Amino acid sequence: MVFERLKSSIIAVISISSEEEEPRTFEQICLDKLKEIGISTASEWCTAMGNMHRSSLAKVIRRILTKTPERLKVYYNIKPRQYEAL
Repeated sequence: MVFERLKSSIIAVISISSEEEEPRTFEQICLDKLKEIGISTASEWCTAMGNMHRSSLAKVIRRILTKTPERLKVYYNIKPRQYEAL
């Protein structure tokens, strides 16, 4: 009786842990925030993320553009540049 309960609880724990999502990267978190606020400049995006200066997102933007450029649209013809999450 005790072993059956223990076995069922172990199976429940295993099934719950296997259904968890993959951990999100910082790039994914930043893209989610950009999607939430819409088209914005780097400084607006950085402020929404809680950082102080736009240069703190510069490396993140570069990583997104090199690894997954289809997820970020950059408007180069507008000064300052604006970004949109796709």
